[in-house]
Amino acid sequence: MLLGAVLCATANPAQAAPQPPESAYLFSYFVGNGEDGLHLAWSRDGYKWEALGGGKSYLKPEVGENKLMRDPCLLRAPDGTFHMVWTTSWTGKTIGHASSRDLIHWSAQQAIPVMAHEPTTLNSWAPEVVFDGIKQQFLIFWSSTIPGRFPAGEGQGDDKYNHRIYATTTKDWKNFTPTRLFYNGGFNVIDATIIQDGDAFRLIVKDETKNPVKKNLRWASSANLEGPYDKITAPFSRDWVEGPTALRIGDDWLIYFDEYTRHHYGALKTKDFQAFEDVTAKLSFPKGVRHGTALAVPRNVIDGLLKVEK
Repeated sequence: MLLGAVLCATANPAQAAPQPPESAYLFSYFVGNGEDGLHLAWSRDGYKWEALGGGKSYLKPEVGENKLMRDPCLLRAPDGTFHMVWTTSWTGKTIGHASSRDLIHWSAQQAIPVMAHEPTTLNSWAPEVVFDGIKQQFLIFWSSTIPGRFPAGEGQGDDKYNHRIYATTTKDWKNFTPTRLFYNGGFNVIDATIIQDGDAFRLIVKDETKNPVKKNLRWASSANLEGPYDKITAPFSRDWVEGPTALRIGDDWLIYFDEYTRHHYGALKTKDFQAFEDVTAKLSFPKGVRHGTALAVPRNVIDGLLKVEK
């Protein structure tokens, strides 16, 4: 087991540095097409979310093929630095990265050419990042389509897309290992996120199959953060959802997802990833929230953001 792995979009159950007793929850998201950048919300209980800064953007996109900031994934590393990765374009070979100590002042943005080695790549979508406390490195993963690469799933998705999950690692955000295939379950797959649940790592993905319609969430497990992930489950969510992200709250996991065709957020609650309870009716999110990630943070992080509002 990789003790010390800090996981984006989770309550960081195996974080190297323990959370202070008083903590809160933070949600990074985008609105519209991602033109205006990063938005943040916070919650005391994981159910009722309030927009920070009156719904303003905390970081404007400056890099990438289309200079968008979609699907922002926020991670707080053991040293307290926030790292964020995001989708820079609907089509292209780059993902975005920036870092911050306080979520107000940010480093220079960089477009990381993660798929530059594959010239026919159509897209680089929904990157996420986790920190491996054992190897002391960041694992970054995302979905891309390389036309003709995988016969399984061809013609079953939207247009010519047939995605698989790819990954790279870095220790310093300057040098990156060669991109590799991270997950191929034999079907069109996007929007991967990883949580650690006891001794197991769970990879939650969206089955992007459209013909016949699936567009739902499934999960696979591994004893290791970097996989391999196998034994993919049957769908555990309704159809037409995307962007899963999860929080550990007490004994429960809350798995949030963007119900993008129904224009609201949903969530399922589970203790064991076998039985799931729909808690969508208990949720409250800011208007227009799209594909975000949730994480637990020290309460003073939220206090710092609220203080700036005043």
